[in-house]
Amino acid sequence: MSVLNTLLQLPDIKRLIKRLPALWPKDWTLPFISLALAVALWYFVGGDDTVDKNVMVPVEVINLPRNLVISNQFKREIMVTISGPRKQVLGIEPGDITKQVDLAQAFVGTKVINNDNQSISVPRGVKVQRIQPDSIIFSLDKLIQKQLAVKPVTKGQPAPHFVVQKITMKPDSISVTGPQAALAELDSLQTQVIDVSGMGQSTQLQVPLELNTELLNLIGETSVTADLSIVEEAVEKRVSGLSIDLGSYSGKRQLSPTTVTVTALVPRSLARERKDLSSLFQATVVDDNEAGQMTVKVVPRHGLSGPIQIVKVEPLVVTFTVSSEEATDPPSPSSLQEDATEKK
Repeated sequence: MSVLNTLLQLPDIKRLIKRLPALWPKDWTLPFISLALAVALWYFVGGDDTVDKNVMVPVEVINLPRNLVISNQFKREIMVTISGPRKQVLGIEPGDITKQVDLAQAFVGTKVINNDNQSISVPRGVKVQRIQPDSIIFSLDKLIQKQLAVKPVTKGQPAPHFVVQKITMKPDSISVTGPQAALAELDSLQTQVIDVSGMGQSTQLQVPLELNTELLNLIGETSVTADLSIVEEAVEKRVSGLSIDLGSYSGKRQLSPTTVTVTALVPRSLARERKDLSSLFQATVVDDNEAGQMTVKVVPRHGLSGPIQIVKVEPLVVTFTVSSEEATDPPSPSSLQEDATEKK
């Protein structure tokens, strides 16, 4: 309107306006209506400026077969330059325009999708001027599922005279679904480094997995539980003259030899505290129904302050002779019944 007011103030325009009554035709109704329509058309169509605008358009993949997966990092958004009336173009919001890629007929390999202007659907009156990039590349691979073991990675040394006896992972394996190329040669997942420096007791930790970008995209940030069994360092001790407890066979059988020698791994502090190491063990015999022989079984006694591991028992088998007491034991009812059956 300011431009129109300026024009009306020009001398030539003022003189033209004064002469209009003389120039105006007698039948002025129809020309006036035509002029009004022309002005309205110019205002609503020609008068609205044409502008260009760059719009980031999301790429939407549809109909991807279930047995396939996109294995590369493709362009998730493309830049589309659109042109049209100012009000219409500026009114377009993010998400109003999308680029759909139909992969229904896709197969394993590389697929190139061309970004031509006709592939973008825009409102009527708006035109697509250009698209960047001009194509999208998809790498398609077979989708597989694989069970991968979780393996801990440690550094450092526990407190003096302590060792890491065992590390238990929970879960001990993770199921991963992804491209065959990425998982084919992978058989395990590693944790981030667990620092055991100075540890003197068992503990439980939450540990993130060490994942590359590809695995991170497949399973996301993942943590597991690590149960660290930290025990006192053991020393190997050899104990001789350990008496064998006959138990229920006492007084009925005579062993040869009557003592054994045991080699065991004993916690350092326990070995230092006990002067008589034979008190740490209990030796018994098991009848294996071998004529004249019994197997020796040595176990740590209950209530000890640390774990003991039996390494070797010498001899492992002892011989025995039946005493007169066992030989003269009255026969059992079952044996009498068997004798009666045989006689019949």
